[in-house]
Amino acid sequence: MSRTDTARTDTARTGAARTDTAELEEEFAAPAAQLSLGTRTAELNGLHATVAAGDAAATARQHAKGKLTARERIDLLLDPGTFQEVEPLRRHRATGFGLEDRRPHTDGVVGGWGTVHGRTVFVYAHDFRIFGGALGEAHAEKIHKIMDLALAAGAPLVSLNDGAGARIQEGVTALAGYGGIFQRNTRASGVIPQISVMLGPCAGGAAYSPALTDFVFMVRETSQMFITGPDVIQAVTGEQVTQNGLGGADVHAGTSGVAHFAYDDEETCLEEVRHLLSMLPQNSAEEPPAVACDDPADRPGDELLGLVPADPSRPYDMRRVVAELLDDGDFLEVQEHWAGNIICALGRLEGRTVGIVANQPVVLAGVLDIHASEKAARFVQLCDAFNIPLLTLVDVPGFLPGVDQEHGGIIRHGAKLLYAYCNATVPRIQVILRKAYGGAYIVMDSRSIGADLSYAWPANEIAVMGAEGAANVVFRRQIAAADDPEATRAQLVKEYKAELMHPYYAAERGLVDDVIDPAGTRAVLAAGLRMLRTKTVPLPHRKHGNQPA
Repeated sequence: MSRTDTARTDTARTGAARTDTAELEEEFAAPAAQLSLGTRTAELNGLHATVAAGDAAATARQHAKGKLTARERIDLLLDPGTFQEVEPLRRHRATGFGLEDRRPHTDGVVGGWGTVHGRTVFVYAHDFRIFGGALGEAHAEKIHKIMDLALAAGAPLVSLNDGAGARIQEGVTALAGYGGIFQRNTRASGVIPQISVMLGPCAGGAAYSPALTDFVFMVRETSQMFITGPDVIQAVTGEQVTQNGLGGADVHAGTSGVAHFAYDDEETCLEEVRHLLSMLPQNSAEEPPAVACDDPADRPGDELLGLVPADPSRPYDMRRVVAELLDDGDFLEVQEHWAGNIICALGRLEGRTVGIVANQPVVLAGVLDIHASEKAARFVQLCDAFNIPLLTLVDVPGFLPGVDQEHGGIIRHGAKLLYAYCNATVPRIQVILRKAYGGAYIVMDSRSIGADLSYAWPANEIAVMGAEGAANVVFRRQIAAADDPEATRAQLVKEYKAELMHPYYAAERGLVDDVIDPAGTRAVLAAGLRMLRTKTVPLPHRKHGNQPA
């Protein structure tokens, strides 16, 4: 049985059962004069308790699938005892197809607010035990309410997704409910952090809301996202694929790039959501929270001298460099399993959140390609929206050449990264570790596109292209006419490097601010960020830019 069929079965089971609150409802119908306020209050408390507990059989079925209930998930996400629920007694008003006899409280979604590390966070969670978590009119209106409150309060919004899509019995009103969610996702974009956590199925139009948010978390085996399911694909194209093979966590984390994080269980996933929230501001008008730090800013990074080979053709793991530069070596990598030739990560320096964009020499030599450009562009935009300073670590041989890349639109995709950096107003510091060639050097936040500070290590090579390629172009005729072309080429390459690619060439021309000791990089970055903390940039008056598609 497919997961969609299972959802329909659970929907039927849950909908067919009378709610446990029927007796209480009959008592509420008694004349007010016959009952005291204390009695009414006791009945109310009993009703709330019954609603919170839910159907025991449906809970058992949810647990049997290896999934937690909506309220159990909220309890893991929020600080203990802080959840304030909104509209727990809401019920749908739909009629037809037997819905008038199946009106469970909450209507399949639990929402409200609480705190994470002491700061307000809004949350809504689909309750798969009720109508399979399917969205109807009342269900959607509850979500709209939470989203509106989050935007009004200027606090992050987390959605815990586990639903069977639109409630078919309610028809087009369910689809209109999704439209209201999408509109609010877009209005809140860049204003408050929005995080989508996939803990079950998310199919059809429902998948677009997570795609509009800032981060998508998924749990392996139990969560899937797709626009059209396996059955439809097989019927239309003849392709056979499982639900996880089509839209599972590893597919979206490693192939499509839709998911930013993937974890093996819900507990770890929700703990990492809490960790991410600890590094983000409440909204675009605030700075990310600072934390106490015992790691000295001037801690020497002598290990960097051994981590990075001077030979520009030898690979090394840039993650080890990032760890050396940040507080306690700790950082959270975003989209770790997609476009691995570039690293995007959040960490702290002197206790303050920073965003890292870095070429990764162990994957495709660190070149920029379509996926790497898209990944880094969106990350830069996110950091700029939420006042997170950007540190760019450069070791890039250029853009990936190839017919597929050109036909796939590397020009417009590379332009996305260029646009994102040029548009960013947060503090921006560039460090060139080794090579920085051609257009890729410009795109990786060079001084020419607005980096506030640029530094280089003593093995840097900043040029239009590598010396060998440059010599072959510039001295082509001279090499061809030589008695010993290879010896002549080697000599000319050596001369070209000495003239145009020595470590101080860019510094002499003001393209970098200084050539620094790698071991002192952390201290230099900390001092630069301290100076830039009050940076302000006037923006042109416009509705918005028209960034590359």
